[in-house]
Amino acid sequence: MSDLFLFFTALVAIYLAPGPDMILVLGTTVSEGAKHAIATATGLALARSIHVLLAAVGLAALFESQPWTYHTVRLLGAGYLLYLGWQFLRKASALPTRSVLAAAGLPSRGYLAAFRRGLATNLLNPKSLIFCSVLLPQFIHPELSGVAGQFAILALILVLTGFAFDVGYALMGRGLWAITAENARYQKAQNNVFALLLMCIGLKVAFS
Repeated sequence: MSDLFLFFTALVAIYLAPGPDMILVLGTTVSEGAKHAIATATGLALARSIHVLLAAVGLAALFESQPWTYHTVRLLGAGYLLYLGWQFLRKASALPTRSVLAAAGLPSRGYLAAFRRGLATNLLNPKSLIFCSVLLPQFIHPELSGVAGQFAILALILVLTGFAFDVGYALMGRGLWAITAENARYQKAQNNVFALLLMCIGLKVAFS
């Protein structure tokens, strides 16, 4: 039980640290609303589940033995973050239209696109796979029976904790979105901020 608490504490510290996932969720909330952000969070959760499965089959070992594979995925992820930043910049021109729709109470669209953004953002981050491969084995006890069950429990805690934090960030950003939904100037400024943050992270990933 103490190991599970320590594992959960480590996850909390990691999910509280600003990163591309957090910024993407907050930015999606501000630009498109909390429902789209939760769709993004669902994509992030699926990506983390895939990373856990890949870690279980030892794909991280391939990154270590063949560094070019790691760097290829890293550069793809950096490019995608830069693309997302550019998309946030482009959304500024459509903000007045979205504000009118929100005021009219019309249904929004694009949940699948928001889901795919979350999935791709985390899936193209090789550090997430390395993180799963390094952290999970530290809390596995091979001397005990049911190693697969232990791994599954830790994986479930990792994915659900991340999803809970992402939903929390989506709801946190909801208040800001509600305040600025009718003000295109504020929304444009917010989109620019999130765009620059994503681009900066993308550049950092590319040159790290």
